Amino acid sequence: MDYSSTITRLRRSFRDGKTRPLQFRISQLEALGKFLEENKIQILESLKKDLNKPSFEAELSELSLVKSEINLALNNLGSWMKDEHVSRNMVTMMDTAFIRKEPFGVALIIAPWNYPVHLSLIPLVGAIAAGNCAVLKPSEISQNTEKLLADGLPRYLDKDCFAVVQAGVDDTTRLLENKFDFIFFTGNPHVGKIIMTAAAKHLTPVTLELGGKNPCYVHDECDIPNAARRIAWSRFFNAGQTCLAPDYVLCSNNIKDKLLSALKTTIHEFYGEDPKLSPDFGRIISDRHFKRVSALLAYGKIVTGGQTDEADKYIAPTVLIDVKDTDPVMQEEIFGPILPVFTVSGFDEAVNFINDREKPLAAYVFSSNSQIVNQFLDRTSSGGFCANDGIIHTTNINLPFGGIGHSGMGMYHGKFTFDTFSHNRACLLRSDGREKLNEIRYPPYSESRLGFILYSMETKRKWSCAVM
Repeated sequence: MDYSSTITRLRRSFRDGKTRPLQFRISQLEALGKFLEENKIQILESLKKDLNKPSFEAELSELSLVKSEINLALNNLGSWMKDEHVSRNMVTMMDTAFIRKEPFGVALIIAPWNYPVHLSLIPLVGAIAAGNCAVLKPSEISQNTEKLLADGLPRYLDKDCFAVVQAGVDDTTRLLENKFDFIFFTGNPHVGKIIMTAAAKHLTPVTLELGGKNPCYVHDECDIPNAARRIAWSRFFNAGQTCLAPDYVLCSNNIKDKLLSALKTTIHEFYGEDPKLSPDFGRIISDRHFKRVSALLAYGKIVTGGQTDEADKYIAPTVLIDVKDTDPVMQEEIFGPILPVFTVSGFDEAVNFINDREKPLAAYVFSSNSQIVNQFLDRTSSGGFCANDGIIHTTNINLPFGGIGHSGMGMYHGKFTFDTFSHNRACLLRSDGREKLNEIRYPPYSESRLGFILYSMETKRKWSCAVM
């Protein structure tokens, strides 16, 4: 498929300045909110068809978070767009110095299938708020939601500024051959490298929101039943298909049996005797993903769960023990309802275990000892961090969301989304007169002139008193 005509249309609108006025951005954000309101039932139905997503989870993680992003942008867009005036040195004291928040141009947003509304529309909120045109490519794997977005959004958003394309792997490859001014991708590290390679051909800036194996350390000093409930909810939410979910648990032998017992009890409380019959437990997105995830059940020993139904793409919420750190279940991101529990001798070994691996998207620690929490925070690195809970930090849109290293680059949510889709343009306005003041920097040079210019330009260190 040739996408050049679509991109040309959007680029023409951007160059004409159509997306820049505040009122246009507000109208498009309001239209996006209207799309959510007027198509709520259809959205819930499509998520049910794609992922068997419970309406509770869909409302919480798909609709509510997007609405919050839209409303925050509408409440603050005027101030976000304002030029940011900065302090001046003596050389520029008579000038006006500021940062202009400038849109990039035509942005490409490539979204995944696990939260197909949330992870499509929150970046789109930022693209609109920052004044860009945008091409949105939802995941073809969540096909019902993809079709809903492709059919529905053009009825609400300006067609000359925003487009939704339906594309599989081959068509996406061709789409990436086009020049974009910014690319926002959410997915796995393998595809992230492909996106980055394609972007490099045009020197296009990128934000990569990737995944990874998020560690969860449960310290001996903690409320084990509470930890079990919060870990289980975070792990099995959306049938484990969450990039932020705890991917494995580290604990000592001292509490291992208590934690396993609490996890078994919690799973029964959440989903009943047979989780397959629970209206609150989702399904794996596709046959291919089902086969990959179910194959991971062959490693270690199953403590609870382990049942599967290929026809229904069902995998029971499962806890594993006796896994090896070289097993695939401990090497690759699980992205399903399986939770390995790995035994360590204590805090130091847990930290070393985590630091020997790629930096994760999130790191979790459960402890009633604040010193342990702070040490864990200081000695590990991750995109996000949460103590005594899992994934809940992402609901606070005043916190940035993003990875580090293998788990991604760049960040978004709240104002950070606006900033991500904005270029900070350095601006200096100077009079064309007062030339006498400039003569000191022109040839012929002299040491005395250099000394005065350096004094006028340089930032001096403030005086401080060091306590010995």
